[in-house]
Amino acid sequence: MNKPLKAKNRLARITQMNLRRLLKRIMPHPSMILDNRYMSVFGKRIHDPNLWHLNRRSASGAVAVACFICYLPPVGHMFTAAALSMLFRVNLPLAVAMVWISNPVTIPPMFYFAYAVGSWMMGVAPKGFDLEFWTTPHNWLAVLTPLGLGMTVCAFSFAAVGYYGTQALWRWSLRREIAQRRERYLEMRTQEMAAALASESVVSTPSSSRQT
Repeated sequence: MNKPLKAKNRLARITQMNLRRLLKRIMPHPSMILDNRYMSVFGKRIHDPNLWHLNRRSASGAVAVACFICYLPPVGHMFTAAALSMLFRVNLPLAVAMVWISNPVTIPPMFYFAYAVGSWMMGVAPKGFDLEFWTTPHNWLAVLTPLGLGMTVCAFSFAAVGYYGTQALWRWSLRREIAQRRERYLEMRTQEMAAALASESVVSTPSSSRQT
């Protein structure tokens, strides 16, 4: 099987899966969080059932928390995700999983975008990809202010997009699942009616001896 066909089949399986099942697949196992020694500082609060229940509100809140954290300095993201999940009582495993949107591959473009946004808001032209500029430490101080401003704006904006985007996807997934169930029910009823009509036709048809 070639790669395009494999990708098409994988996409088909994903679209057939409702959002709840898809999110559960990317969430880490509870033991990975509960057995983490750094999480022990939260004590009994980490066992709150609201932190482990997955519904539209808890999922949307967890994605918003993770999207906000992605634009924070890349230190202790998982710990911060757990703390904010407890503060807002959203799904903790999903928030911990989603913070990995920010990783060594995505951090450079994300933070440069934040720097560009901050520079634009301050009316300053952002520096391009000049290797000499970025490798000179004393130039970094001039970058910190627009970077900090841009990170703040991007964090809140990304969190809002994550929250309302998850809300919309959850509603769409629910409507799609209800429509699929309705289609299956109507198809089943149609088959039952067709079988019943066929049975009645067989019963009402006179035998060959009577016809003669």
